[in-house]
Amino acid sequence: MLQHIKMYGAIVLAMIFWAFSFIWTKIAIESFQPVTLVTLRLVIAVLLLYAYAKATKKFQYIKRADLKWFVLLAFFEPYMYYMGETYSLTMLNPTLVAVIVATIPLFAPLFAFLFLKEKISPVNILGIVVSLLGVMMVIYEPQVGVETGFWGIILVFVAVFSAVFYAITLRKISSHYKTVNIILYQSIIGLFFFVPTFFITDYATITDIKITYKSLEALLMLAIFASVLAFVLFAGVVRKIGIAKTNVFVNLIPVFTAVFSWLLLGQQLGFNQWIGIVVVVSGLFVSQLSRKRKISEKIEEITQVTEY
Repeated sequence: MLQHIKMYGAIVLAMIFWAFSFIWTKIAIESFQPVTLVTLRLVIAVLLLYAYAKATKKFQYIKRADLKWFVLLAFFEPYMYYMGETYSLTMLNPTLVAVIVATIPLFAPLFAFLFLKEKISPVNILGIVVSLLGVMMVIYEPQVGVETGFWGIILVFVAVFSAVFYAITLRKISSHYKTVNIILYQSIIGLFFFVPTFFITDYATITDIKITYKSLEALLMLAIFASVLAFVLFAGVVRKIGIAKTNVFVNLIPVFTAVFSWLLLGQQLGFNQWIGIVVVVSGLFVSQLSRKRKISEKIEEITQVTEY
């Protein structure tokens, strides 16, 4: 009984950390430019992940033949994923971003159908339709300008589709490496994308950065809790109860984000938006109804560990 309490406590804590990641990012970008923020986050996370991999004796070296796949992985995520997500948070509230990001597993069957010729089931289609209707309800914010809201939403979907393409690419190497090494190496290679981008977009304004205690704390929280500790907790629980049961908790991330945004940022959501969140989560649950294990389910399994 105590073991079960610890296990479910660990997975809920991981979900809380990932829900907070949207809020921490929103706070951090008040001081840091988006590319600067992600670059610093990755540097800290790489150091911690390397220490964890070495301490647990899980560290592996990349095979030369797999290097091209790791470069492609890093381009999709963290590079394109974090570019889309972080810039979107300069335009949208954390709850809306979290709700749209939560739809990533819904698009896995669709992309598996388009690129891997896997049949898409009626349950998958129903889940996608229901969740997209929910997203439309959450998106409807009269106080947000049309242009700002539109481009913010486009950027979130850049993150969503990057994560799905990332997961499809990951199938090329996922069976050869432990997950911690995949996350570690894609983060290291990701820095080779972010550092040049930093010099192009942020370097000229670096002296204008006014670091506050809140923004620095948010950066450290992102790196330590969202990028490392949440992953360790999540991976540990997946090994014990499997991805299907764990995914039920992942669906709660947008709900947690909405509650924390209300408590900490004073974000007010209308009735239709709360209903929209419920509809999105319902669509996610529908998409996870019993089904045969497919390539798309494997894609979902991989993506859940890497998308936050």
